[in-house]
Amino acid sequence: MIKILMVCLGNICRSPLAEGILKSKVNSNRIEVDSAGTSDSHEGELPDFRSIEVAQEHGLDITNQRSRPFKREDFDKFDYIYVMDQSNYSNVVKLASNESDINKVKLILNELLPEENQEVPDPYYGGASGFENVYQMLDKACQVIVKKIN
Repeated sequence: MIKILMVCLGNICRSPLAEGILKSKVNSNRIEVDSAGTSDSHEGELPDFRSIEVAQEHGLDITNQRSRPFKREDFDKFDYIYVMDQSNYSNVVKLASNESDINKVKLILNELLPEENQEVPDPYYGGASGFENVYQMLDKACQVIVKKIN
């Protein structure tokens, strides 16, 4: 089974959307998708209500997700670790034990725009349109990921 982890800061906005989007596009018998945050400040919480709403508008239910912090052990469990921005990347690779761990970590938008190192903006302090914008970015990146892993 292929295991993929989506990571953002608090695991309440971007990574829950990425998890929900990718789960909707893959065979769950072959591919496991989860999400985590580089901060534990929202541990155990539901995704942000705006992420839930934008997911629902696109036919996805992410209300079964709960925020959790990224842990060093995630390197052993997951084959691919997709982060939303450079800060997430730095925080995740700090916990890496070796080069193999570091090679698992990628900026998610590099799947869509290789080597451009573009970031998924954090929509937390913006309006509802920011969440829709993030959804669209992640949906496109997840389409590329599905083609890559199939």
